[in-house]
Amino acid sequence: MANLFSRYLHTIPSPSPFKSSIIDYLTESLGFSKPRALSLSTRFSSSETNPQSVIQLLKSLGFNSTDIQNWVDESPQILFADAEKTLKPRIQFFQNLGLAGSELSKFISKNPGYLSNRFERLKPCVDVIKELMNHDNENLIRTLTRCNWADIKQPVTRISANIKYLEQCGIVGSQLVTITTRQPRLLIMGESELKDLVSKVLDMGFSLDSRMLVHALYTLSCMSDETIKRKFKLFQSFGFTKVECLDMFKRAPGLFRVSESKLNLGIEFFLNTVKFDKAVLVRRPTCLMLSLEERVIPRYKILNILTSKKILKKTPKFLNVMWLPEDEFLEKFISKNRDYADELLLAYKCGDLVVPKE
Repeated sequence: MANLFSRYLHTIPSPSPFKSSIIDYLTESLGFSKPRALSLSTRFSSSETNPQSVIQLLKSLGFNSTDIQNWVDESPQILFADAEKTLKPRIQFFQNLGLAGSELSKFISKNPGYLSNRFERLKPCVDVIKELMNHDNENLIRTLTRCNWADIKQPVTRISANIKYLEQCGIVGSQLVTITTRQPRLLIMGESELKDLVSKVLDMGFSLDSRMLVHALYTLSCMSDETIKRKFKLFQSFGFTKVECLDMFKRAPGLFRVSESKLNLGIEFFLNTVKFDKAVLVRRPTCLMLSLEERVIPRYKILNILTSKKILKKTPKFLNVMWLPEDEFLEKFISKNRDYADELLLAYKCGDLVVPKE
């Protein structure tokens, strides 16, 4: 194999002095391997822009060699850009949006093509999204970093059409800004794909005038049909009917974004330890979205300790206790009982998830 490779290398013409200097620059300045530098050097002729000027510009703007090497590896066209006339204005464009330093570096690392030929597709998209975001650069940047806007044909046409369709579905104003910031992929979906997604939400019992429609749309856009089916099966394995599952989803669409392991532990705990009736979870499915480790189990422990010591005149409903603000819970159930406050606080904060037996 080694002899074959050696013979192959002899078939490659020796690089010209110009290309030799390019190869040396890429290996010495950016740390490229010799084969990769040789491959990149074939893109240049003596009449083309010298890559040194591009790399020097990027370094002068504070980007390090590792970043630059990664960008060039992903998008070699960067090295062909005119440093002053093309590359510098593009970087300034992103800086004017509020991206700078490490944030700008991370943004370009995700889509290095934005510094080369894809920029011309991205720029008009930014104008449309900026208008949607009411010129809020923070939301604009958050939206831009979560999606690749330049891989589709006529992106502005598609984005504008999808915004119009979502508005026709009643998703307007702050709701539209929120969902597109969290799931910007909705704006570049194909027309039929987006309409199918909305149809799925409507088939699950939501209406176009429902305030929960946008939350359901976001949830379904995050998950595959298979994942949704698995979560329905998980609930049904605990005895919930399909109708009850749909009811819970309608009340709290975000519930189905909770991991299967957390759902399993939560349902098990509420039904078998707290002894909730299933109807309680159907009415208040958001219980299953609370942190078991940080809120539910510690509070259940405190309530059990207070009950076992006969400190409470009347045991409150645990459903209500779970939803108390933290400071109110501490004051009402720990600080108020001064004789046991240290013991209760230790039990609450120790991280021991073993629930005392009644």
